[in-house]
Amino acid sequence: MKISARNTLAATVTKVVKGAVNSEVDLELKGGGNIFSIITNPSVDRLGLKAGTPAYAIIKASSVMVANDSSIKLSARNVLDGTIVSVQDGAVDSEITLKLSGGSNLVAVITKESARSLGLKAGEPAAAVVKASSVIVGVDH
Repeated sequence: MKISARNTLAATVTKVVKGAVNSEVDLELKGGGNIFSIITNPSVDRLGLKAGTPAYAIIKASSVMVANDSSIKLSARNVLDGTIVSVQDGAVDSEITLKLSGGSNLVAVITKESARSLGLKAGEPAAAVVKASSVIVGVDH
């Protein structure tokens, strides 16, 4: 599977809860930690998702928000604690690479001004925040 999204996290489906239109897919990341995705029921069926299915959580870097305080209350289902590995500033945006507590790397692209106002620096703790509807699920078939 080759895709343009920066973040492809190996995982295993732990639970699928079907609703009238969409399903909530709970994924356990390789190395630990969980991530949640909301996808359509036809996608769940087409991918053959059920507990135990190996899968990938795929997230565009531009869909990842960064917080330097993971204790804040948010509506986003995914708040993933980690440590900043690097901050690479561009003219407008900054690329933030986090090492999640389970060992996976996650890349976020945020505005340079946001990175500066949060005081993001390598070695500091931070959290990646991702809405469940921004997590794409992929499988090898």
